[in-house]
Amino acid sequence: MVEPEWVKRAQAGDREACIRLLREVEAAVYRTAYYLLGNEHDALDATQEALLRIYNRLSSYKGKSRFETWAQRIVANICIDHFRRKKREIPYPEGINPADPKAGSAVERPGVAMDLQQALRKLPPPQQTAIVLRYVHDFSYEEIAEAMDVPLNTVKSHLFRARKKLQEWLSEYQEGGVVP
Repeated sequence: MVEPEWVKRAQAGDREACIRLLREVEAAVYRTAYYLLGNEHDALDATQEALLRIYNRLSSYKGKSRFETWAQRIVANICIDHFRRKKREIPYPEGINPADPKAGSAVERPGVAMDLQQALRKLPPPQQTAIVLRYVHDFSYEEIAEAMDVPLNTVKSHLFRARKKLQEWLSEYQEGGVVP
């Protein structure tokens, strides 16, 4: 968790504090970009752009939400802009390396991980973002609302619809007893 003291120091021009802030959020920003965009190349580009925006807009951070929430809002918006620019279906990742520390927590069964990734890619971008912030970053509903800049009930709606679709698309695991 980013200490407010480091944010104030960075805003005051302390280079060491700024570097520390960017390093603190870099992995989480990458993880969000990777889950939303589905490939390392685009995720690295989005991460770089997000870190640059965080740096350039550091003075606009008012401390009304956690710094991490503010950073996630920036990367989520960059990913949504990416979807709008591409206006195409997001390709499925060729492979997932669960051992990659940047990829988040490992799923024990690689087939499940691949199916889950593919199902996530089918969701509309706002639902993808809400799911990633909730289940990858463990954000509260309120923090998701802040990060996505939407009302709390919209977050609840996105999560409800996304879980319902994922449950439908991944029902074979429940029915077949593959995943407890």
